[in-house]
Amino acid sequence: MPSDTGPSRESGNGADRRRRRRNAQETSIRALLAAYAIGDPDDVLTLRILLSGLGKRMFGMLLFIAALPAFIPIPIGGAISGPLTILIGLQLLVGLRRPWLPRSISERGPRRQTLLRFERKIGPWLERLEHLIRPRLTRVLDHRLSAMFTGLMLVLLGILLALPIPFTNYLFGGLMLAYALALLERDGVLMVIAWTAGIAAIAVFGVLSGTLAAAAVAWLGMLF
Repeated sequence: MPSDTGPSRESGNGADRRRRRRNAQETSIRALLAAYAIGDPDDVLTLRILLSGLGKRMFGMLLFIAALPAFIPIPIGGAISGPLTILIGLQLLVGLRRPWLPRSISERGPRRQTLLRFERKIGPWLERLEHLIRPRLTRVLDHRLSAMFTGLMLVLLGILLALPIPFTNYLFGGLMLAYALALLERDGVLMVIAWTAGIAAIAVFGVLSGTLAAAAVAWLGMLF
Protein backbone atom coordinates (compact mmCIF):
# COMPACT_ATOMS: atom_id res chain seq x y z
CA MET A 1 0.00 0.00 0.00
CA PRO A 2 1.62 3.31 -1.00
CA SER A 3 2.49 5.67 1.80
CA ASP A 4 1.94 9.39 1.74
CA THR A 5 4.40 10.19 4.51
CA GLY A 6 7.03 11.45 2.02
CA PRO A 7 4.91 14.17 0.38
CA SER A 8 3.40 15.07 3.73
CA ARG A 9 6.82 15.45 5.28
CA GLU A 10 7.98 17.58 2.33
CA SER A 11 4.87 19.69 2.60
CA GLY A 12 5.43 20.05 6.34
CA ASN A 13 9.05 21.00 5.87
CA GLY A 14 8.08 23.60 3.31
CA ALA A 15 5.48 25.02 5.68
CA ASP A 16 8.04 25.08 8.49
CA ARG A 17 10.50 26.97 6.32
CA ARG A 18 7.84 29.49 5.34
CA ARG A 19 6.82 29.87 8.99
CA ARG A 20 10.42 30.43 10.10
CA ARG A 21 10.92 32.94 7.28
CA ARG A 22 7.74 34.80 8.23
CA ASN A 23 8.72 34.81 11.92
CA ALA A 24 12.17 36.18 11.08
CA GLN A 25 10.58 38.95 9.04
CA GLU A 26 8.26 39.92 11.91
CA THR A 27 10.53 39.45 14.94
CA SER A 28 11.97 42.52 16.64
CA ILE A 29 15.70 43.14 16.50
CA ARG A 30 15.97 42.57 20.27
CA ALA A 31 14.37 39.14 19.93
CA LEU A 32 16.61 38.33 16.96
CA LEU A 33 19.74 39.27 18.92
CA ALA A 34 18.59 37.18 21.88
CA ALA A 35 18.03 34.20 19.59
CA TYR A 36 21.43 34.60 17.92
CA ALA A 37 23.10 34.71 21.35
CA ILE A 38 21.95 31.16 22.21
CA GLY A 39 24.63 28.57 21.56
CA ASP A 40 28.39 28.11 21.69
CA PRO A 41 29.95 31.56 22.31
CA ASP A 42 32.86 30.68 20.02
CA ASP A 43 30.64 29.91 17.02
CA VAL A 44 31.02 32.27 14.07
CA LEU A 45 27.68 33.56 12.80
CA THR A 46 28.28 34.20 9.12
CA LEU A 47 26.52 37.08 7.39
CA ARG A 48 24.75 34.54 5.20
CA ILE A 49 23.19 33.01 8.34
CA LEU A 50 22.35 36.37 9.92
CA LEU A 51 20.58 37.61 6.78
CA SER A 52 18.69 34.40 6.09
CA GLY A 53 14.92 34.83 5.87
CA LEU A 54 14.81 38.55 6.69
CA GLY A 55 13.27 39.65 3.39
CA LYS A 56 13.11 43.44 3.04
CA ARG A 57 14.93 43.79 6.36
CA MET A 58 18.20 42.32 5.04
CA PHE A 59 19.82 45.71 4.50
CA GLY A 60 18.89 46.71 8.04
CA MET A 61 20.49 43.63 9.58
CA LEU A 62 23.60 44.01 7.43
CA LEU A 63 23.92 47.65 8.48
CA PHE A 64 23.37 46.66 12.10
CA ILE A 65 26.25 44.16 11.91
CA ALA A 66 28.42 46.69 10.06
CA ALA A 67 27.97 49.17 12.92
CA LEU A 68 29.27 46.76 15.57
CA PRO A 69 33.02 47.47 15.12
CA ALA A 70 32.39 51.18 15.72
CA PHE A 71 31.46 50.32 19.32
CA ILE A 72 34.51 48.15 19.96
CA PRO A 73 37.12 50.18 21.86
CA ILE A 74 39.86 49.76 19.28
CA PRO A 75 41.37 52.49 17.07
CA ILE A 76 40.42 50.74 13.81
CA GLY A 77 36.75 50.22 14.64
CA GLY A 78 35.64 53.01 12.31
CA ALA A 79 38.04 51.82 9.62
CA ILE A 80 36.14 48.50 9.61
CA SER A 81 32.59 49.85 9.91
CA GLY A 82 33.09 52.70 7.44
CA PRO A 83 33.85 50.68 4.28
CA LEU A 84 31.08 48.18 5.09
CA THR A 85 28.62 51.05 5.49
CA ILE A 86 29.76 52.54 2.17
CA LEU A 87 29.23 49.16 0.46
CA ILE A 88 25.68 48.94 1.83
CA GLY A 89 24.94 52.54 0.85
CA LEU A 90 26.16 52.05 -2.72
CA GLN A 91 23.88 49.04 -3.16
CA LEU A 92 20.85 51.01 -1.95
CA LEU A 93 21.89 53.91 -4.16
CA VAL A 94 21.92 51.78 -7.34
CA GLY A 95 18.61 50.15 -6.45
CA LEU A 96 19.47 46.60 -5.38
CA ARG A 97 16.51 44.95 -3.67
CA ARG A 98 18.67 42.62 -1.61
CA PRO A 99 22.29 43.04 -0.51
CA TRP A 100 25.09 41.47 -2.53
CA LEU A 101 28.22 40.34 -0.75
CA PRO A 102 31.34 38.61 -2.07
CA ARG A 103 31.55 35.04 -0.87
CA SER A 104 34.69 35.92 1.09
CA ILE A 105 32.60 38.38 3.13
CA SER A 106 29.28 36.49 3.29
CA GLU A 107 31.02 33.51 4.90
CA ARG A 108 32.47 35.73 7.61
CA GLY A 109 30.78 37.33 10.57
CA PRO A 110 30.98 38.07 14.27
CA ARG A 111 31.44 35.43 16.93
CA ARG A 112 28.33 34.66 18.94
CA GLN A 113 29.98 36.06 22.07
CA THR A 114 30.42 39.42 20.32
CA LEU A 115 26.70 39.60 19.60
CA LEU A 116 25.99 38.48 23.17
CA ARG A 117 28.10 41.29 24.63
CA PHE A 118 26.49 43.80 22.27
CA GLU A 119 23.00 42.52 23.08
CA ARG A 120 23.68 42.92 26.81
CA LYS A 121 24.94 46.45 26.25
CA ILE A 122 22.10 47.80 24.11
CA GLY A 123 19.34 45.33 25.07
CA PRO A 124 17.87 47.60 27.80
CA TRP A 125 17.85 50.54 25.36
CA LEU A 126 16.19 48.45 22.67
CA GLU A 127 13.58 47.32 25.18
CA ARG A 128 12.68 50.94 25.88
CA LEU A 129 12.72 51.86 22.20
CA GLU A 130 10.37 49.01 21.26
CA HIS A 131 7.51 51.11 22.59
CA LEU A 132 8.47 53.91 20.21
CA ILE A 133 9.80 52.09 17.14
CA ARG A 134 7.21 50.21 15.11
CA PRO A 135 6.15 49.69 11.49
CA ARG A 136 4.73 52.99 10.21
CA LEU A 137 4.99 55.12 7.08
CA THR A 138 6.46 52.07 5.35
CA ARG A 139 5.89 53.75 1.97
CA VAL A 140 8.75 56.07 2.89
CA LEU A 141 11.04 53.03 3.09
CA ASP A 142 9.77 51.34 -0.06
CA HIS A 143 9.91 54.32 -2.41
CA ARG A 144 12.77 54.15 -4.91
CA LEU A 145 13.94 57.72 -4.30
CA SER A 146 13.88 57.18 -0.54
CA ALA A 147 16.11 54.14 -0.85
CA MET A 148 18.51 56.08 -3.07
CA PHE A 149 18.66 58.97 -0.60
CA THR A 150 19.26 56.55 2.28
CA GLY A 151 22.05 54.98 0.25
CA LEU A 152 23.63 58.39 -0.41
CA MET A 153 23.50 59.28 3.27
CA LEU A 154 25.11 55.98 4.24
CA VAL A 155 27.91 56.47 1.71
CA LEU A 156 28.73 59.93 3.09
CA LEU A 157 28.42 58.85 6.72
CA GLY A 158 30.50 55.75 5.98
CA ILE A 159 33.27 57.96 4.59
CA LEU A 160 33.24 60.09 7.73
CA LEU A 161 33.20 57.00 9.94
CA ALA A 162 36.22 55.57 8.11
CA LEU A 163 38.23 58.76 8.57
CA PRO A 164 40.31 59.24 11.75
CA ILE A 165 38.11 61.99 13.22
CA PRO A 166 38.66 61.92 17.00
CA PHE A 167 35.82 60.86 19.30
CA THR A 168 33.27 60.29 16.55
CA ASN A 169 33.07 56.49 16.33
CA TYR A 170 30.22 56.24 18.83
CA LEU A 171 28.41 59.18 17.26
CA PHE A 172 28.49 57.79 13.73
CA GLY A 173 27.97 54.25 15.04
CA GLY A 174 24.81 55.47 16.78
CA LEU A 175 23.62 57.03 13.52
CA MET A 176 24.24 53.73 11.72
CA LEU A 177 22.11 51.98 14.34
CA ALA A 178 19.29 54.50 13.81
CA TYR A 179 19.29 53.76 10.07
CA ALA A 180 19.54 50.03 10.76
CA LEU A 181 16.63 50.06 13.23
CA ALA A 182 14.49 52.08 10.81
CA LEU A 183 15.09 49.44 8.11
CA LEU A 184 14.72 46.48 10.47
CA GLU A 185 11.57 47.67 12.21
CA ARG A 186 10.12 49.20 9.00
CA ASP A 187 9.73 52.58 10.71
CA GLY A 188 9.48 55.44 8.23
CA VAL A 189 9.23 58.07 10.98
CA LEU A 190 12.55 56.93 12.48
CA MET A 191 14.09 56.99 9.00
CA VAL A 192 13.09 60.65 8.56
CA ILE A 193 14.68 61.41 11.94
CA ALA A 194 17.82 59.51 10.89
CA TRP A 195 17.97 61.50 7.63
CA THR A 196 17.78 64.76 9.58
CA ALA A 197 20.48 63.72 12.05
CA GLY A 198 22.64 62.43 9.20
CA ILE A 199 22.40 65.71 7.29
CA ALA A 200 23.38 67.60 10.46
CA ALA A 201 26.36 65.30 11.09
CA ILE A 202 27.55 65.59 7.49
CA ALA A 203 27.21 69.39 7.62
CA VAL A 204 29.13 69.71 10.88
CA PHE A 205 31.84 67.08 10.48
CA GLY A 206 32.07 66.88 6.72
CA VAL A 207 31.22 70.14 5.00
CA LEU A 208 32.12 72.76 7.61
CA SER A 209 35.35 71.03 8.61
CA GLY A 210 36.28 70.29 5.01
CA THR A 211 36.86 66.63 5.88
CA LEU A 212 34.81 65.21 3.02
CA ALA A 213 36.42 67.54 0.49
CA ALA A 214 39.90 66.63 1.73
CA ALA A 215 39.09 62.93 1.52
CA ALA A 216 37.71 63.34 -2.02
CA VAL A 217 40.84 65.20 -3.14
CA ALA A 218 43.08 62.51 -1.62
CA TRP A 219 41.18 59.70 -3.34
CA LEU A 220 41.17 61.50 -6.69
CA GLY A 221 44.92 62.00 -6.30
CA MET A 222 45.36 58.25 -5.86
CA LEU A 223 43.23 57.53 -8.92
CA PHE A 224 45.01 59.99 -11.18
